[in-house]
Amino acid sequence: MSVSKKNVNPWALTFAVYPVEPGERNKSMIENRSEQLVFALSKGRILKETLPLLKEAGIALLEDPDKSRKLIFPTTRDDVKILIIRATDVPTYVEHGAADLGVSGKDVLLEHGGNGLYEPLDLNIARCRLMVAARVKEEPVVGRLKVATKFVNVAKRYYAEKGEQVEIIKLYGSMELAPLVNLADRIVDVVDTGNTLKANGLRPTELITHVSSRLVVNKASMKIKHQRIQEILTCLERAVEAKKER
Repeated sequence: MSVSKKNVNPWALTFAVYPVEPGERNKSMIENRSEQLVFALSKGRILKETLPLLKEAGIALLEDPDKSRKLIFPTTRDDVKILIIRATDVPTYVEHGAADLGVSGKDVLLEHGGNGLYEPLDLNIARCRLMVAARVKEEPVVGRLKVATKFVNVAKRYYAEKGEQVEIIKLYGSMELAPLVNLADRIVDVVDTGNTLKANGLRPTELITHVSSRLVVNKASMKIKHQRIQEILTCLERAVEAKKER
């Protein structure tokens, strides 16, 4: 059956005839800015603890991100720019080639899956634990266990490995509230000092994994910009080792 050209979107025809694979698109994006290295960081503890390490590689911000609404920052190296984005978005930006390198917590990487990324270095910063927590005065659970978390994929894998069927409830914050209002029996969340859990009548019950922040690199960038990325990696490795020895 023939199709009238009047009813066909010419742009649709263009994309139908010339499909672009995601991997090729990422590679093209990286090649188009081959003179630039883009680093993705997130505000807060990771940024604060990463900047001294980057300084060892001759990379320092020229502006204070806490006093600016900018999202892209120049550095002391003309060929390096830093993006300040949400922590959960760092692996996505690096995976798809919008950033060449990034720093992300292991908790975020486990949830993301780490596809399309190299994870060459544990920076040994922003350390904490990913844990299961429950009420201090806990009543026996009737029926299927309910678990509230923003780490849905991690929680599913953890309980599947234990052979337990649970109901996962996705939340974006204030996890500690869920058991207090009977939304959930347990929570899965990152724990640093444990003071927030204690203040809300909760206690950590199971350790899922220890967490620290890792350097992640886009796979295509590692090939196309290998020498410059390797130089930064070597400087960061030295800085991490020097910090351990102090």
